Amino acid sequence: MTQRRAILSGSTFEEQIGYARAVVDGDRVHVSGTTGFDYTTMTISDDVVEQAEQCLRNIGAALAEAGCGFADVVRVRYLLPDRADFEPCWPVLRRYFGDVRPAATMLECGLADPRMKIEIEVDARRPDGS
Repeated sequence: MTQRRAILSGSTFEEQIGYARAVVDGDRVHVSGTTGFDYTTMTISDDVVEQAEQCLRNIGAALAEAGCGFADVVRVRYLLPDRADFEPCWPVLRRYFGDVRPAATMLECGLADPRMKIEIEVDARRPDGS
């Protein structure tokens, strides 16, 4: 029987909206769209590159709790209100995904809060296959 487990980050949005930061479903890990909020201080930088770094720190924590890491990511989606903000983030994204080369998509779209300049969502496979 497949084990399904929710991973919560402590974001108030998870409770208000009714979702989890990530869901582990067997060997698959689905990480929700994750923004640059620092959940320990509930602050967000005005800088898109700093937001991207914080997104990836938040994602990294969820992946670690799920028993995997960035090397296990198979799909990534980047969501930005302004596509011009994407290229400045490339060096940060390459640091995390350059050796992994997951399938990727970038979409220009509105985000839930005008302070948010980037949201990142990933899917991964746990290395132990369970």
